[in-house]
Amino acid sequence: MDRLSVFSGNAHRKLAEDICTHLGIPLGDALVSRFSDGEVRVKINENVRGKDVFIVQPTCPPTNDNLMELLIMIDALKRASAKRITAVIPYYGYARQDRKDQPRVPITAKLVANLLTVAGADRVLTMDLHAGQIQGFFDIPVDNLYAINVFIGFLKEMNIPDLTIVSPDVGGIKMARSYAKKMGAGLAIVDKRRISPDQAEAMNILGEVKDRNLVIIDDIIATGGSLIEAVNALKKAGAKDIYAMITHGVLAGNALEKIENSKLKMLFVSDTIPQKEHPKVRVISVASLLAEAIKRIHWEVSISCLFDQVVR
Repeated sequence: MDRLSVFSGNAHRKLAEDICTHLGIPLGDALVSRFSDGEVRVKINENVRGKDVFIVQPTCPPTNDNLMELLIMIDALKRASAKRITAVIPYYGYARQDRKDQPRVPITAKLVANLLTVAGADRVLTMDLHAGQIQGFFDIPVDNLYAINVFIGFLKEMNIPDLTIVSPDVGGIKMARSYAKKMGAGLAIVDKRRISPDQAEAMNILGEVKDRNLVIIDDIIATGGSLIEAVNALKKAGAKDIYAMITHGVLAGNALEKIENSKLKMLFVSDTIPQKEHPKVRVISVASLLAEAIKRIHWEVSISCLFDQVVR
């Protein structure tokens, strides 16, 4: 472990510190600040020559600032002769722009992948990519972990009776089915129509939800509009208590206010993104899962077991 170093930008230093606690090593010493004109300033304050270096930096809001910090840190470590640089990006920003769904729009998820590779990253470690095919946008190895390995333990501890797992759209069926299978629960789907990038309208509900307790499973909550729309539709269909387990809690704009005034009983999110305290939001840490993956990558052993087992 003396050849392993973990650094952090300003995006989520606490998560990096928690990961280092699980690894039993100190967080790397690096200056990440701004020059007077706003340019990102980076200086690595310790020797990394020949080391296996991991940079923990989710590209959460402010997305562009955090992404630029990550790119410059990669370049600094590469020029400091680090042996291997792994970008640990728990939340991969721009992931929703993964295809041309309209004329004359970019595929920004691919552009960000190119930027990371050109900057000098040798590997990427991320969690719950919005679309699995984003892994193919990279010409370097990508390990995509799943929050279910952490969430499922808490869900079992809650011991919710008459449980049904709900996918908020057709695209999330595979993830919801995994939860339903592990919990021995029912499965339902909300058929929705997207009105705008941040708003959707629930059209139909497929599956039995009347007099059932529901847990909505998704990978990202941004403004909360789609989630609240689904909650309202499920309540009208006769559902009892409704929870949501969502990996990446972006919670932009007035999302917390919407959740506060909604019929959602509790929102569970991971700490891939820094969160503010809120009575209806509970944060579940994925630091242990990321630490275990970092340890296995460093030791050059398989991490495929982390896709199946529950890590607490």
